[in-house]
Amino acid sequence: MASRSFQDTSVIHCGDNLTILSQLPSDSVDVIYLDPPFFSNRHYEVIWGDEAEVRSFKDRWQGGVYNYVDWMRERIREMYRVLKPTGTFFLHCDWHASHYLKVMLDNDIFGETYFRNEIVWSYKRWTSSKRTLSRLHDTILFYSKGKTYFLEIPTVANTNPNPSQYVSAKDDTGRTVVARDDAGRPIKRSMSERIQLGDVWEIPLMSPVSKDRLGYPTQKPPALMERILTMASKPGDIVLDPFAGCGTTLTVAQKLRRRWIGIDISPTACEVMRRQLSMLGADVKVEGLPQNVAQLHALEPFEFQNWVINRVNGTHSTRKTGDMGIDGFSWLVHEPIQVKQSERVGRETVDKFETAVERNYASMAPDTKGKLRKGYIIAFSFGRGSHEEVARARLEKNVDIELVTVQELLDRSHPLTQQAGNIFDNLAPLPPRDAATLPSVDELAQSDERAVAEDAGPYDSN
Repeated sequence: MASRSFQDTSVIHCGDNLTILSQLPSDSVDVIYLDPPFFSNRHYEVIWGDEAEVRSFKDRWQGGVYNYVDWMRERIREMYRVLKPTGTFFLHCDWHASHYLKVMLDNDIFGETYFRNEIVWSYKRWTSSKRTLSRLHDTILFYSKGKTYFLEIPTVANTNPNPSQYVSAKDDTGRTVVARDDAGRPIKRSMSERIQLGDVWEIPLMSPVSKDRLGYPTQKPPALMERILTMASKPGDIVLDPFAGCGTTLTVAQKLRRRWIGIDISPTACEVMRRQLSMLGADVKVEGLPQNVAQLHALEPFEFQNWVINRVNGTHSTRKTGDMGIDGFSWLVHEPIQVKQSERVGRETVDKFETAVERNYASMAPDTKGKLRKGYIIAFSFGRGSHEEVARARLEKNVDIELVTVQELLDRSHPLTQQAGNIFDNLAPLPPRDAATLPSVDELAQSDERAVAEDAGPYDSN
């Protein structure tokens, strides 16, 4: 698809940013900030637990740092194209590859003439290494596209002690001493209470209990983004974050009355951002999320499961695999849900899930014997045998299993999507998943290759 001649804002694009950037118009964005996955531990980087992240980054994990730099180069070339001639660019990186990236930016993209600053973001945290000095900063490489660019450098409180804060004088012997007034008091120099911001920024990391924390391990504090955007943009300017993650850049831009565009490979991340921005009153448009049954069929298994659980505003199972058929729980009522990326789900699936529902209720409340126990199976379609098994389970075991189609979720016609009432789309984002519940990179890669046993085989019979 060719690039467009206009620029939409308040848009979150879901997909590979290389493809999406190629479709954005040239010379259309005022500020680009990117916080790409660092060249570090790949297991730390897969945040949301979907195969989209694995597909995006697995090639970068192979071939070493030069492969990573090549992966970044082709994306930053497109960013350079969409940046206005007066625009500015901020690349957030850490010690793993910052020096390689700067050489690439100097030699291949911006040119060293347009390098403006190496900003050091300094923070405090507890570290335990006894063989290296504590690593307590990230680097932000700041470039402009041209010689003329917008930048309003703020002032900050002058908190650094000045060793020459007193006026000096010579005594009778010629020695330098502190000058004193007629009353014998030291004479202080006139000192400014505020000074121009330098290139070392001391901004605390996000608190673990911050109301802004969304469970994204590399989430940056809003104060960091506020400083960048107030310094490098004006109200109404367009801000682009091509690795938007949990959306800190976009939410800060919204609060500062900047226009914004976000891109992320993860459908789960895009949904988190949409909800965050909707709560701020933004009229958010999300492009690239699955919109029909065919697109949902094409998702990889864990991505499909994420989509379903998020669609009903549910919570994910605390087990990644081997969960006895329970993939999540419904909103508020916490009833078990099984997700099957299958057509014509049959009797055997219902029978196994029936046992899982019984075990779940028994573990939660042993006195539920004789009480109706509820659960849901969500799939594309169901065979006749599944409906017969549902009737038998209700009659003989007092287990009520409801069969829900994906189309009902798409249409939001099923009560599962309506339990939160008409404010469903404005609910706060789901609580972050504990890291222990996320699929490992190896599990996601296997799923990406259709090798997850529960969902990768032939469709269930009826």
